[in-house]
Amino acid sequence: MPQFSSPSSRTLHVSPARSSTPSDVSDKATAALVRRVLCPHAHAGSVEPRPINVLLPPLTSSNDIDLQLYATIAVVVKDLVHSWYGKITPDQGFVEEVVRIVAHCTTQLESRLRSVDLEGLVFDELPELVEGHVSAYRISHQTKHPPPLSTNSRVIYHNLNPHPAFSPVPNPANPSAAKEQQEHEAQYRQLLVQGALAVLLPTEDLENACLRTLVADVIADSIMGNSIGGMVCEGWFIWASITKFIDVVKARIEPEATGEELEVGTRSRLEKFGLLSEKNQSTDRNLSNHSRKSTFSSMFWRILQYFYLAFMTARFVILGFVTAYSQPPRSSTLKAPGSPIATKVEPLRKPRPIISFRVFPLISDLLDLPSRMPWVSGSLALLQHHLIYGPLGVGTTDGILDQYIHHLILTHLHPPTLLPQILQRIRQVLFTNSTLPPPSHPPPETEEVTAIKRHCAESILSLLPPAVCGKFFASEDRELCVEEVENELDVWGDGYMNKHLAYAAVELILVRVLPELGDKSVEELLRKRIGDV
Repeated sequence: MPQFSSPSSRTLHVSPARSSTPSDVSDKATAALVRRVLCPHAHAGSVEPRPINVLLPPLTSSNDIDLQLYATIAVVVKDLVHSWYGKITPDQGFVEEVVRIVAHCTTQLESRLRSVDLEGLVFDELPELVEGHVSAYRISHQTKHPPPLSTNSRVIYHNLNPHPAFSPVPNPANPSAAKEQQEHEAQYRQLLVQGALAVLLPTEDLENACLRTLVADVIADSIMGNSIGGMVCEGWFIWASITKFIDVVKARIEPEATGEELEVGTRSRLEKFGLLSEKNQSTDRNLSNHSRKSTFSSMFWRILQYFYLAFMTARFVILGFVTAYSQPPRSSTLKAPGSPIATKVEPLRKPRPIISFRVFPLISDLLDLPSRMPWVSGSLALLQHHLIYGPLGVGTTDGILDQYIHHLILTHLHPPTLLPQILQRIRQVLFTNSTLPPPSHPPPETEEVTAIKRHCAESILSLLPPAVCGKFFASEDRELCVEEVENELDVWGDGYMNKHLAYAAVELILVRVLPELGDKSVEELLRKRIGDV
């Protein structure tokens, strides 16, 4: 597992990877927000303001992560604390106490994260939850009965994935059921937050019932209630987020237009409005004839490009295998439970091969390969079986393929700037204009939701070559392909069902990071820490 790097200096710096972000989430604007809210009087009377790391306690061992977490705390304090506390007194003592408590919790979380199997959590356990959600959604919508025996799809889904926070199932014919379900959901959020605080908070702060209740209310209702319990689980929000993510990916993988392409585009626009002279047009015709004569030359250079691409791909794979083979086995270094320090111990249980993780069946289910291309799904399953249990054993734990995939994950999914970028994107989406979302965010109109889903489907198809779309959807009709993708996106269209998945993921992460929550109740944890409550 990767270790968090401890920088030699805690001076906040601007990461080059985020220099092109919008002004409201740039490092300069973020630092200004943090200074204005969390330490407004720190630079009074000084020519140059002191660094933020001197003014505020460290939250983690990474400067970039600290900056994003400081900004999130600043937004919460600005909208939830200053709105009432600033009317009582201008003193910053309460805000400083809040920051100190958060710093204590984040450092505890970071030390515990070092002993968590992040690979298994991200690529096996969480995909298994998503796979169960996709399967339950499709079953609930495939079951059709005549009107006397008809059953609500939400009832079927809830019976397949029961959860105490979402019972009873909301029914338009019974308004009291929806209100009761919302009360159960709010109580469940309080239970999760109170359990986490019972483990993470210092003893002196945990004994302060008023402070504990205030922090729990802010996190459970104002943050989780307005995000996970609000628009984050709505289908239109998920589709819009997928579209934004695809735009970011396309901006990185698509090459910029060459000068020749720009010249062709400019000439076509001039021809459209008749702004090219006859001399220029005759010259263009001569160039067109010349281009037809040079077909062999273009094919030659294209073949060279393909050979170069194949060479670079083979070089990348071979170097990756060589580097992975030189690394220590994945199962040789384990972490003692509850200890942030990696130690060499005898493994109690050999970890599973990475290619057997549930993320691969999840991708197959999301693409609906068993129904669209059963021969491809069966061939991949047979290949997976031979890689793991075959005579060569290249896919077994600590095999060459297992080591290679592990090396790729550490190299490309654990760079120092990845987590700060993710936190920055989340803050940009959830806290627009550095403001908490309203308690009841008005949903868009039906026409807007339809347009958002269609735009998301078109963005997904834009990543695939037309030949691949024609083979996968068995049709060359672009409109039909868009409709097929829209049908697959319906899996995320029901906010009530999405909440089942979201809260199950939060609960799983909390239990893995705070294993005490899986063994004892909140009352038992509090009684162990502070006695009778």
